[in-house]
Amino acid sequence: MLAAKRALAAAGLLSLINTPLWVGLAGGPLWLHIAFTALLTALYLALHIRPRRLPEGGRLQVMMGGRELLVLSCPVLLVQPVLLVSACTRWKHLFSLGRRIGAIALSLLLVAALLTNGFLRLMFTCQRLRILWRVLLLLCWWVPVVGPLLLIKACSLAQAEYRFEAARAQLQVLRRDSQVCATRYPLLLVHGIFFRDWQLVNYWGRIPKALIQNGATIFYGQQQSAASVARSAAELARQIERVVAATGCEKVNIIAHSKGGLDARYAISCLGLAPRVASLTTINTPHRGCVFAQVLLKKLPGGLVRFIATRYNKLFAKLGDDDPDFMAGVQDLTARRCAQLAQQMPASDGILYQSAMSVMKRPGSAAPPLNLSYRLVKKYDRAENDGLVALPSAQYGKFLGCLRADGKRGISHGDMIDLMREDIPGFDVREFYIGLVRDLKARGL
Repeated sequence: MLAAKRALAAAGLLSLINTPLWVGLAGGPLWLHIAFTALLTALYLALHIRPRRLPEGGRLQVMMGGRELLVLSCPVLLVQPVLLVSACTRWKHLFSLGRRIGAIALSLLLVAALLTNGFLRLMFTCQRLRILWRVLLLLCWWVPVVGPLLLIKACSLAQAEYRFEAARAQLQVLRRDSQVCATRYPLLLVHGIFFRDWQLVNYWGRIPKALIQNGATIFYGQQQSAASVARSAAELARQIERVVAATGCEKVNIIAHSKGGLDARYAISCLGLAPRVASLTTINTPHRGCVFAQVLLKKLPGGLVRFIATRYNKLFAKLGDDDPDFMAGVQDLTARRCAQLAQQMPASDGILYQSAMSVMKRPGSAAPPLNLSYRLVKKYDRAENDGLVALPSAQYGKFLGCLRADGKRGISHGDMIDLMREDIPGFDVREFYIGLVRDLKARGL
């Protein structure tokens, strides 16, 4: 059915772009020529504006409209030169040489405009079209064989993304009224090292929006990007007190990623925040530290480490940190220092402690620098890892399991916070967090 519709649409598009030819062949008064041209022009512009109607609308409609333009225009572009040459040869007595050249140029320009529209729609809206694919498309779209293959790949990625997002949208409609993430206590999302809670770029990617759509109330840790565990914990403690005072919620459910889990544990155990916390869920947190970080600090030249630390501190001071401390943050992630911290941070009674972890399957599972650090962690920590944290180090409290994706992809440290906003086959990070929070609600938290 879809193939038949697309064939009819392609035939219609072929008619539209050959408007100069039909007008030249048609007889009749001038007003009829003008009306016919105006009608075909309106249809052509309508195709540009909305090439495909979808119930989802928004970004998905723009993206799939771009795919539709490419799918329709490519075969037309192949047929069009043959059709024009044949028509102008058969009816050459009706066309001067200038009119023939003009008709050919205009029709090809009309197709090129549709291709450009479709190309730009995909480039700006298809999230599965990674940077490498975008660069290749920009550089090689004109190359014979290579260009069409790249366009086919882009269309395939757009189709897969649409099916995935459409299925999620249908699921969301079904559970919209259930408010499965409306927990008793609000959520506090705590970021890891080297990041901040920026408003323009959310550390947690698409996760907060998905949780809020399902009834969650969300706040953020707001600690600095790099500091010692003790200092970050103090900043986190102040934020928790602000949230409790502002909402009257009494407690919060903390979901912490990476070093944020250590900051949260310290705030609970050492800064008197236990009465303010209902649960702590740590995601890919190095509770036992990172051996590879300890080795690197020893092996790298001291001057290089100090240079990196100084540059980092200056940059993030300009980006909003009060007093960033690169070295203090990194040193608190070493295995030796985490062992010392563990003695100071025993689990508090009355709080649900749980943890989850993911692992990469190969270096290609992630972009730099995680594809490089993956080998280092595997060498020095001697365990499966997510590119930064070894699997045994992440287990604390009730272990919810190790997350793995289908195929060779794996799930990296960044994937667990939707860093690249990427849909991973066999793993939906948004649904993972919805499941976490749904369980907290079921526990009455």
